[in-house]
Amino acid sequence: MSIDALASPPAAPSVQQLKVELAAALRLAVLHDLDEGIDNHFTVAVPGQHDRFLILPFGRHWSEARSCDMIVFNESGETVEGEGIVELSAQCIHAPIHRITGANVVLHTHQNWAFALNMLVDNRLLSASQTAAFFHNRIAYDDHYLGLARTVAEGERLAACLDGKPILFMKNHGVVVTGNTIAQAYLRMYKLERVCRAQVMALSTGKPIHELSEDVIKMVNTPSPFDRHSRELRERLFFDAMMRVLDRELPGYAD
Repeated sequence: MSIDALASPPAAPSVQQLKVELAAALRLAVLHDLDEGIDNHFTVAVPGQHDRFLILPFGRHWSEARSCDMIVFNESGETVEGEGIVELSAQCIHAPIHRITGANVVLHTHQNWAFALNMLVDNRLLSASQTAAFFHNRIAYDDHYLGLARTVAEGERLAACLDGKPILFMKNHGVVVTGNTIAQAYLRMYKLERVCRAQVMALSTGKPIHELSEDVIKMVNTPSPFDRHSRELRERLFFDAMMRVLDRELPGYAD
């Protein structure tokens, strides 16, 4: 796809395209060490349908995810299309977050560095780097881990914790990252892990961390009228580049 084509408003993705991109995101999570084998979950709302969500059925390793494997489930946990079963916590966390927040994409992981940060009493992400500044005021915090998510009510509680923000830090647990597109949500998750790693490494030195000023943070987050690449275009270019990496390193996701 040309850059000129990407500069135009993108057409709504087909269900097949979403299945391909969801499989790609799962495999990328393995390459980027964000996965836990068959556990954790990525979901995408089926366009134009109420209470219908795409997911890899439980029991498949993320590295073997294919578009043809994706099933459609509803908030009751029923598989309404495809073969396989949705895992209980995926049903209970994801379906209510989709419904309440309106997010098209919901990614939940126990990724290592974000998980390490969320084990700390003070787990707030510091705006101490250019990349971290992009997350300023975009992270909500759930400071009360209540155990395994086994009811829809727990998902509703997590959705309330998000409070309009795209990312949720879950104390003693992991993270939830939402987005309008798979490309947007995955880029957020990928960069979030890198800034969490940097912060944990900086904390390990025992030396004070220098945070950016509010003025600098505001400047970082203000689009330039001279920038040739919108944030949406950057997200698309990033994800397309990552799928090309998959084509070399872990092909087969589009099958």
